[in-house]
Amino acid sequence: MGALWIAHVTVTDEAAYAEYAKRATVAIAEHGGVFLARGGKYEQLEGRDRPRNVVARFESLQAAHDCYHSDAYQEALSYAKGASERDLMILEELE
Repeated sequence: MGALWIAHVTVTDEAAYAEYAKRATVAIAEHGGVFLARGGKYEQLEGRDRPRNVVARFESLQAAHDCYHSDAYQEALSYAKGASERDLMILEELE
């Protein structure tokens, strides 16, 4: 069963966040993640608005979990900390 990695982000330091994005892209791909949406147009209908929205699909919830906790992603994440306000979740898809 597949899983979605869903992030809502407000970037506060463009240069540091760009480095995060570059490194995170590699880590996500290494774990089989494929981007479905990444920073495109959106319409905020309810809740807190964050201008950068990302959705990636993984083969399983475990693969998404393993990606997040991998050394490569945690290194990438060090560039996002202090450079953004983020909400991130992984969600299992319907069968």
